Amino acid sequence: MARSLYEWLWQHEFWLPPGITWEDMQESEDTHYPQPRDLLLSIPFAFILVVIRCAFERAIALPLSTKLGVRDKQRPKAQPNPVLETFYGTRCKNPKEGELLSLAKQCDLPVRKVEKWFRHRRNMDRPNLSKKFSEACWRFTFYIISFFTGLAVLYDKPWLWDHRECWTGYPQQPLQPSLFWYYMLELSFYWSLVFTLPFDVKRKDFKEQIIHHAATIFLISFSYCANYIRIGTLVMVIHDASDCFLEPTKIFNYMKWKKTCDSLFMIFSAVFLISRLVIYPYTVLYNTYYYSMEIFQPFFGYYFVNVLLIILQLLHIFWSCLIIHMVYKFFLQGTMEKDMRSDTEESDKDEERDKIREKEKNGITCFSNVTSNGYIQRNGSEPLDNRAHRANGHAKER
Repeated sequence: MARSLYEWLWQHEFWLPPGITWEDMQESEDTHYPQPRDLLLSIPFAFILVVIRCAFERAIALPLSTKLGVRDKQRPKAQPNPVLETFYGTRCKNPKEGELLSLAKQCDLPVRKVEKWFRHRRNMDRPNLSKKFSEACWRFTFYIISFFTGLAVLYDKPWLWDHRECWTGYPQQPLQPSLFWYYMLELSFYWSLVFTLPFDVKRKDFKEQIIHHAATIFLISFSYCANYIRIGTLVMVIHDASDCFLEPTKIFNYMKWKKTCDSLFMIFSAVFLISRLVIYPYTVLYNTYYYSMEIFQPFFGYYFVNVLLIILQLLHIFWSCLIIHMVYKFFLQGTMEKDMRSDTEESDKDEERDKIREKEKNGITCFSNVTSNGYIQRNGSEPLDNRAHRANGHAKER
């Protein structure tokens, strides 16, 4: 059964253009081609990156955050309550009004206190500023290393300057050691992000991030197995270019350096929109869809790699809409608003202010309605009109 599945999966019709078989991809002493088993090396390398990340965050990022004045906000802790804790862990983190009433009866507490308990409990689960700072520092360090590694590997490669060279001699394009290690570095990093997803800062685009990581891993793996190495290296360099500006923008935002943060955000926005909406479609999508057809006829691998590349482009469009919205707000307000993907912390003071404002508005509304009708409701006094008539009557009598 397993052998039949293996033979079906590795049919050359799936992976290679028409007229090419696995026999044509045999290696020699001087010629090496990508082998699927090489991808297994990315798993232990990913765990090594996770260890390096933990050491980096503890030994470098956390002390650096303290020196740069990044302070975690003091949060009130939720008092131990087994009933509420069980509901929080198994049912819902943000109960509705009916559930709050039921929980308040079970715990013999006022509804306001139950609301406050859940608010404090949710805040306890939200990541501290120092954790966000450390994560951004690690990603910034990696993206800088990865981006300049990609430039060093590709600067003398012909397909960086002439995109048709991506398909010259395909699929019989020998694998160079520098390209192999560049691929392993990128694939290992994305595997490490998958391994640390449960512990990383969760943002509102968490599901999109999972799709992005899965599509990236599949794309890198498939491009390696099908020897789409040249087009794959272009994809990785293009993605790392904008990420190099995103992470320092977050870092300066956590440090409260608003002007520096705003400047980097505008640079990041320009680089992201140009690289993902202009360079990527022309250099990668058009290249893979059109130029490759000059060399071979469409086959399964051709369609599959184009589908993965289009999924990435759809994610680019999604994030571009968020960025354009933030840029629009920036020009309106003169400063960058909070990242819309971030989870906001709930505050007791903010809630109290909102309730006071609501009461004040209601009070003003009631008073205006009362006075407009000519009535004052205190002490059971009479309508203003009647009192006015009486006063006029007395005046006339006098």
